[in-house]
Amino acid sequence: MDSNEIWKFISAALACTISLSKIGIPAVIAIYKSNYFMALLSSCCGAVFGTIVFTYFFAAIIKWWERIKESWFGKKHHKKKVFTKFNRRIITVKHRFGLTGIAIITPVLLSIPIGAFLAERFYKDKQKVIIYLSISGIAWCFIFYFSFLYFYDTIKTWF
Repeated sequence: MDSNEIWKFISAALACTISLSKIGIPAVIAIYKSNYFMALLSSCCGAVFGTIVFTYFFAAIIKWWERIKESWFGKKHHKKKVFTKFNRRIITVKHRFGLTGIAIITPVLLSIPIGAFLAERFYKDKQKVIIYLSISGIAWCFIFYFSFLYFYDTIKTWF
């Protein structure tokens, strides 16, 4: 494998660490065109890598923020929470579907960083969060990629 192939793999995987549906899969398809195995491998690696990095990153941020709040306001000070429309929807998804629901909607509607933040905020078991989000990311990589391949001729005529 030459350095050009390595950089192609890294750039395709990094595109998938942020958002599969909006950035990742289109970038992978543009980079790899007809190398199906490498396209799937790089997108799946990027989704799993993004899940791991952002889960640990947001766990550290949440822990840091809790320490800051405790040092500023003391342990017993609780500010009344404001429930916005968005907050109510997130809580509804959490109660209705749990971690599985968050994992399923993350690659499609949210993005991997936002999904990792929500999952880490509501469920503190990092291993479980990483497993659920990784499985969902890999499944969506296959769904997006194979649906693109199925409709490739139709989409090609539009451009």
